[in-house]
Parts: sequence; structure tokens; C-alpha cells
Amino acid sequence: MQSDTKPRWERRKDARPQELLAAALDLFVDRGYAATRLEDVARRAGVSKGTLYLYFENKEELFKAVVRENIVEVIGKAESDVAAAAGASCNELLRAMLNKWWCEVGSTRASGLAKLIMAEAGNFPEIAAFYNDEVIERGNGLIASIVRRGVDNGEFAPVDADVMTRVLTAPVLMLMLWSHSFFPCDTGSIDPEAFMAAFLGLVERGIRAPAAAVTD
Repeated sequence: MQSDTKPRWERRKDARPQELLAAALDLFVDRGYAATRLEDVARRAGVSKGTLYLYFENKEELFKAVVRENIVEVIGKAESDVAAAAGASCNELLRAMLNKWWCEVGSTRASGLAKLIMAEAGNFPEIAAFYNDEVIERGNGLIASIVRRGVDNGEFAPVDADVMTRVLTAPVLMLMLWSHSFFPCDTGSIDPEAFMAAFLGLVERGIRAPAAAVTD
């Protein structure tokens, strides 16, 4: 295996954008958009504020980069997976995509970005519009495409794909918000894995096309 021969300072320079994005994610989730300052992001990443500006023009661009790195990339890979699974069971595909969303976004620090958008969209319409276009519309479009495919091939009951998509995404969104709002002080505690298993089982039973009636 060939070792990395770059000097330490050069390897550190290559890693800076990722370090800045990781620091920004933590601060955006912990403090919200308005209260996050670029100097604090730079300090947490161990660089100067001037260094941060070499990579990101302003806070809005930094936020967009955080969303793209942690969420949009997941959606892009999921879109490729669905496109490549043309002959797959729509029920299995839907289950896999909902589970993928929870595992790769919902159960991670990135899920706190959804709470941030819901809380601060009114004050920052530009980032809300960006999040809607890049995350909500693309994510919903992906789920709706699977539902339509399942309806068309008779695997799913004849449902409105757009309405059903919102029904399907709402419980996962609730679990994401709950994990950032109530888990720390919730004495009853919800097991996220058990929640997702119960939810996905309910989806499978509820959206399945009814069995054809047997006649003599």
C-alpha cells in the first residue's frame, strides 16, 4: 500500500473543508442558524476566520454546503439506486428507501437541520427555499416515484402518490424532530429502531394492493 507522502501541513489543508463542514454542522444543530457565527465555526475547526472565507463566501453558502454534504448526497445516491432497480419489488424498494433515510440522515446529527429549518424558515426564507428545493422536493419526488411505480404495476393499492408520500414521510420527520426536542428529557423513551420497524410494517400492510377475490 502506498503511503501518503504529502507533508502534514498539506494533508491538513486538504482536510480543512471537511473539518469546517463538520464544525458547522455541530454548531447549526446546537445553536440554530441565526446564533451560529462564522468565527465560532472557524475556532471549532481549528482555523482562522480568514481561512474559512477561502472556502465559503458567507454563512448561507456554508449552510448550503453542510446540507449538500450531509443530506443531498444521500438523496442523490438513493435516486441512483432506485433508477438501477427497475425490476425490483416496489414494496421492498420503498421499505429500503425509508430505512435508508432514517439510517443515513434521521439517526445522525444531520437530522437536526430539519428542526432548524422548521424553526427559522420565516426569518431566513432564502435557506428555507434552498432546503425545500434540494431536500424536500427531491426526497418527496423519489418516494412518490416508487409509489407510482407500485400503483402502476398493481403491487400497491390505487392511492394518490403525492398524498401518500406525505403520509409516509411524516412519521419519520416526527421521529427526527422528537430526537432533537424531547429525547433528552423523555422519561418514557422511544426506541427509534422499534419505531421504524413498527412503522415500516404498517406501511407494508397498508399500501399493499388487496388480494383478488376468489370466485367459483
